[in-house]
Amino acid sequence: MGRTEQHTPRDSQRSMSLAEAITSLESLVARARALEVRWAPMLERVAPEHRAGAANLVHYVAFRERDLRREQDTLAAFGLSSLGRAEGHVLPTLRAVIEAGRRLLGGDAPAHGLADAVEASRRILSTNVARALGPGRGDVAGAGRVRIMVTMPSEAATEPALIRELVQAGMDVMRINCAHDDERAWGAMMAHLSQAGVALTLMDLGGPKLRTGPIEPGPMVLRLTPARDALGRVVTPARLRLVTGEVPTLAPADVAEGTPMVARAAEAFVCEARLGDVVRLRDARGSVRTLRVTRVDQAEIEIESRRTVYLTPSIVLSLMAARTTAPRATTTLSGIVARPGGLLLRAGDLLDVMRSLEPGLPASTARPARIGCTLPELFTCVKPGQPIWFDDGKVGTEVVTVGPEAVRVRVTHAPPEGAVLRADKGINVPETVLTTPALTEKDRRDLSFALDRADLVGLSFARTGADIEALQDALGARERPGIVLKVETVQAFENLPELLLTLMRTPTVGVMIARGDLAVEMGYERLAEVQEEILWMCEAARLPVIWATQVLERLAKKGQPTRAEVTDAAMGVRADAVMLNKGPYIVQAVRTLRDILNRMEAHQRKKTPTLRALSIARRFAGRA
Repeated sequence: MGRTEQHTPRDSQRSMSLAEAITSLESLVARARALEVRWAPMLERVAPEHRAGAANLVHYVAFRERDLRREQDTLAAFGLSSLGRAEGHVLPTLRAVIEAGRRLLGGDAPAHGLADAVEASRRILSTNVARALGPGRGDVAGAGRVRIMVTMPSEAATEPALIRELVQAGMDVMRINCAHDDERAWGAMMAHLSQAGVALTLMDLGGPKLRTGPIEPGPMVLRLTPARDALGRVVTPARLRLVTGEVPTLAPADVAEGTPMVARAAEAFVCEARLGDVVRLRDARGSVRTLRVTRVDQAEIEIESRRTVYLTPSIVLSLMAARTTAPRATTTLSGIVARPGGLLLRAGDLLDVMRSLEPGLPASTARPARIGCTLPELFTCVKPGQPIWFDDGKVGTEVVTVGPEAVRVRVTHAPPEGAVLRADKGINVPETVLTTPALTEKDRRDLSFALDRADLVGLSFARTGADIEALQDALGARERPGIVLKVETVQAFENLPELLLTLMRTPTVGVMIARGDLAVEMGYERLAEVQEEILWMCEAARLPVIWATQVLERLAKKGQPTRAEVTDAAMGVRADAVMLNKGPYIVQAVRTLRDILNRMEAHQRKKTPTLRALSIARRFAGRA
């Protein structure tokens, strides 16, 4: 006779008996079967490769629509499975627990076959991951299961060595953001990749562009600032390269810390320069400054200053030998770009979001600040009282009034000192249902380029199954490229089961958790919960998941990671790929991420601990 629930010492603490828990699980099985019948029309349209995963997804939806915490507590008291790792094999897990419970209650139950179901689930998921993200770099110890995806910077089009180094460091998938660069640059990146190794290419379609419009630019000024310690002493002088050729136009985020600024000077000035010479000037504030020539090459020189200098194109630089006053040459500078304009916004301020894309302006005594919006549909869809967030959530607002040409908002969230809103920053409208399709005309043009070149295309801002169907129709019956669905809006998250079932009509697919937009749309407080739910749903569907946005961001951009982002990167082991964004130290970031993932893969597979022996346990046990 099996052990019954009356024998457990936790009887007085349980709110549910074992028999009640088993009955509850049996009702879950019936509910899962009923939901599978109800969703049969959608399941029949799924590609054969995904039929089992699609059915399991439906079972998982039924499994998770109820609060099962009482059942979990009861099952744990008897040493039974807590159902916490049932995602990939819902019904076999439920049946196994039901069988074990029945035996404890003294009854008989048929064999459940859970071990075979677990193995089949893992095999299907591995096949789907390899189909979408390539063979990976897995070794006999299991390291290398999680792929690494890297967003290409613009210079990847002209620097084949960069792509070669990324592949060698561990990049498995090259991501091209179609919102940047052009077909010529994309083609060059792909050509460099084909020479560098076996990595795949994802072309990420831009989707409907909901961004701020232009703003009147600021002054053309170049600021040179030395690095100082806590006592104000100069640690590293400010450096400026004076060149005779073209000046590269890089965004500040793409310039490594400590890299000299660059400007163009007259050829005669550069040719006359000698080591030890000085350059004297009166800067934009009227301050007299003396800079020293520290490096001389054929077509450029480098000068440095231990004091802050503000340079504009009209300032005259005089070159002379040290301890002399007669200049050998003079020059003005070109290649100094205008500082980006910005609107300083504080809590309580009003802002007019304009349909017109005329340059935005700061507030005046007669009117609020104004800025354009790139998506006209906003003005017909948004309603008073709804939130609008700008620049990855840095500025939060609430709609006050809606007009055909302008939406007036009031700033509700901003730092105490205010936030500067600039051009081409993202806009999120989490409570507004936009009518614009996810696949834009530009996306269709970019797709025609990707069809015979890319392994995957990313679909941005999909909200309903119809958005995915539009891309599937555009791709036709082609086996490649596959589709990566980016989950980045409230509507996409709320419609996730429908989106996944629609996506699974295509054999080669994956899902990207776009955590940046999701954090703004759902609220940062919910992000951890939301990304977990997406991981669970995709594992139930046996689809590969890409963990994206700001992974090792500071390392890629500044060369030194934070403790928090290393921990975040380690959590990426529960996904099937982790995406890094571009930065001056991106190769180092790939190497570091590969090392982190290899270590974590020995301890965890998806959300399941592998129970590898711990060195700390071995050392302690060996002392006895």
